[in-house]
Amino acid sequence: MANTINRVVQREQYLILGGLLILSALAWALLIWQSSMMNNQAMGLTMGMSAFLFIAIWIVMMVAMMFPTVAPMILAFTKIYASKRQQGRAFVPSWVFISAYLLVWSLCGVIAYLLAVLSEHLAAQSMWLMDNRVHLSGGVLLVAGLYQLSPLKDICLGKCRTPLQFILTSWHDGYVGAFRMGLEHGAYCLGCCWLLFVILFPLGLMNLAVMALVTALIFAEKALPWGWQISKLAGVALILYGALVLFLPTAFPG
Repeated sequence: MANTINRVVQREQYLILGGLLILSALAWALLIWQSSMMNNQAMGLTMGMSAFLFIAIWIVMMVAMMFPTVAPMILAFTKIYASKRQQGRAFVPSWVFISAYLLVWSLCGVIAYLLAVLSEHLAAQSMWLMDNRVHLSGGVLLVAGLYQLSPLKDICLGKCRTPLQFILTSWHDGYVGAFRMGLEHGAYCLGCCWLLFVILFPLGLMNLAVMALVTALIFAEKALPWGWQISKLAGVALILYGALVLFLPTAFPG
């Protein structure tokens, strides 16, 4: 009986993992298409997009970049509830957790859009901001690097790297509990990665090479055994590059 339950649970985990990877691949394909369509359009922090389109693209980015990194947490959640269902106990599907996780990042996208619109408005009114755009970009890179070395980054990364610890300390039963867990894990994930997404704005929100590099970094620091060291090295690299841009603006692309 136990072996049968284990096989069923394992099959459900494979299905969930396959679904997450397929969605991520489709999202990347859509981003590549969207990026090619925007090559000749005027650029800016909002890239000339409406609020609806910006948020839609932001959500697609989250699916493409974050689903592979959050997969271990979702699989752990799936395993627990799949086992409960096989034992005839209350069951909550994984989409409840995933939807709450995406809600956190979607709200982040709304805030990002509002700040981008405000920044574009201020830049249009101030020649100083336009003249010092590259220096401000270097400052953003520098701050992102410093955050990589901060205690808050370590706390959030620790929660993201250890799904079992998160489950043991943050488990809540039922649909409401699963939704709450998704919100909590999304908040830790946001706390871990938000400045890595902020640097996409000066470097190009639809810059596929930068997006791929950030995705690889987030996956490495969350999933690989030496992820802590990778996170710190990335922080040092961002600090050095940010400082270089501040003193040598020609080092900044575009």
